[in-house]
Amino acid sequence: MLVTEMLKLSPAAEQRDALLATMRACNAAATRAAEVAFAHHTANKIAVQKLVYADLRAEFALPAQMAIRSIAKACEAYKRDKDIRPAFRELGSVAYDQRILTFKGRDLISIATLNGRILVPVVYQGRWLGVSGTTMRGQADLIWRDKAFYLAVVIEVPEPPGGGEPEGWLGVDLGIVNLATDSTGTTHSGKAVRALRYRSRMLRRRLQKKDTKSAKRLLKARRRKEARFARDTNHVISKALVGKAKDTRTGIALEDLGGIRDRVTVTKAQRADHHSWAFHQLRTFVTYKAAIAGVPVRLVDPRNTSRTCPECGHCAKRNRPRRDSFLCVACGFAGPADHIAAINIGRRAVSHAADDVA
Repeated sequence: MLVTEMLKLSPAAEQRDALLATMRACNAAATRAAEVAFAHHTANKIAVQKLVYADLRAEFALPAQMAIRSIAKACEAYKRDKDIRPAFRELGSVAYDQRILTFKGRDLISIATLNGRILVPVVYQGRWLGVSGTTMRGQADLIWRDKAFYLAVVIEVPEPPGGGEPEGWLGVDLGIVNLATDSTGTTHSGKAVRALRYRSRMLRRRLQKKDTKSAKRLLKARRRKEARFARDTNHVISKALVGKAKDTRTGIALEDLGGIRDRVTVTKAQRADHHSWAFHQLRTFVTYKAAIAGVPVRLVDPRNTSRTCPECGHCAKRNRPRRDSFLCVACGFAGPADHIAAINIGRRAVSHAADDVA
């Protein structure tokens, strides 16, 4: 299982200036390489390297491997969309591989700059770095965020051996009003996240109208507050779901909501909530936490899960008279709509398992 850790660095003042200068040079070089790739209509790194490598080293004073990494960054960006010419932010992330970054234990790194290597302390090592059985994979990205340096590293965490088929499935219905509702009836409300997003939208609107220096400073200071809060909420929910599944020896059944934003039409008032709904992030958190805990996860088709009666199996739009309630028109079975959907999701995981065996 691959997980990404954000390690916080603590460079001295001179080291900080050296790293910032290196990031500026690498991103400027990547932009120049992207111009060449766009002009020659090629995303081939070897071809672009022949055209621009010597110029990058001379103009930006880059070490050899940093010039190579800048070219690779440009080609990868151009390959994603060949109709545009990529341009990179002055202090955008910079990829470091094992040739230009090495760990000296858990709390110190040797990292290349324009003026040679420097030793930078790591003040936060994350959860997995250095844990027995884990290994670091591939390159690491140097990130400058909120006047601090971070290193994003990919770590391979060993998964526990599978324990066979689970004793049951914990169905989980994902939503906007209730971010997650499981088949035992536990609900994780999205009220706090929606309220914060609404307040943030109103504040951004007012500050953007003012267009003063102080307003811009406040906008910059708050720009990631909403995302941090939503991310933390999803971490809390995913941890609770995985913990419950592990304690009850069940698997987790989730809705496969891929492409839902293209399939579903919402009103103008609902548009902001719909497009800021972080269901994929929550699913990602549940998936990797479950893999580490040895809990199986299965994705099921979400169609009609909130319209199908778990007692008699009758499916009809009229079974859902309101968003929050379910009332079967055939047998009279009633309950919260999200709970009913979660029950049906868990049952579909059982039927999928039977199909796999067959």
